[in-house]
Amino acid sequence: MSDVAVLAHIERAEALAAAKQLIEWLERNGHSVVLPPGEAAVLGRTELSDDDQLVNGRAALAVSIGGDGTMLRSFDMVAAAGVPVLGVNVGHLGYLTEFEPPHLIETVAAALAGDLGISERMMVSANVRRAGDRGAGRRAGESDAARGAGDGTDEVSMWTGLNEVVVEKRDPGHTIRLEVSFDGDVFATYAADGLIVSTPTGSTAYSLSAGGAVVAPTHEALQVTPVAPHMLFDRSLLLPAETEIGLRVIGERTALAAVDGRSATRLHTGDELIVTRAPYQARLVTAGADSFHRVLKHKFGLKDR
Repeated sequence: MSDVAVLAHIERAEALAAAKQLIEWLERNGHSVVLPPGEAAVLGRTELSDDDQLVNGRAALAVSIGGDGTMLRSFDMVAAAGVPVLGVNVGHLGYLTEFEPPHLIETVAAALAGDLGISERMMVSANVRRAGDRGAGRRAGESDAARGAGDGTDEVSMWTGLNEVVVEKRDPGHTIRLEVSFDGDVFATYAADGLIVSTPTGSTAYSLSAGGAVVAPTHEALQVTPVAPHMLFDRSLLLPAETEIGLRVIGERTALAAVDGRSATRLHTGDELIVTRAPYQARLVTAGADSFHRVLKHKFGLKDR
């Protein structure tokens, strides 16, 4: 019998109902269930809460019930441990949540039996090189905490995500200036609302809305896409997966860094965010190799002629 992690969108009644149904089936069939603290509290199953088991990879499978946001949270918890994630769609059509609630039990049973495929997806990592020491570039009276994220997240040495790393402006009505380098060589200085470094999986997320290309999710590459650039060169760039991308803040305006929508840190003059491929991959349970094409056609209303 297997250990199964269950994660759900706790603000969607349909997701919670599906999670309850799945937990009952798993326990009835001799499987062990582990829940994150939030789900455990909402479902009234606090005895199943175990953060250590989630992050240490003792689960054979993680089932994510919600939308793409819930999937990103699931990968943030278990990807480093190599746990495969099965996405069940509740709500809007997503690119990551391939399966539907009416087939929840049979889908999980098939996954546990090894009858479904697993797609390996490239992830992205980011870390900060501060300008000089912690005091470099500090405004008068500004503390170390204020210079970072201000909420303690700046103490993290590396952030990882499945979709993208974003550096964007903090103040409305102003652009930021970012010096972009590839493998240590300066490429260009961008004046824009921000810059997105996305994985192939993330090419259908924020990058797509900013004019980036759609990239097959099993491809390995990094895509750099400017957000509302105030310059002649406004194209998205597709780079080899092993490229080290540097995004250095120049000028006096503070920038914000985020990974998969999660705030990471503030960047001040001279600070540089280094973006690379992550040292591990996400493992996504899938029904077949053509699932991405089917979802893409459905999402954009494409029809066969």
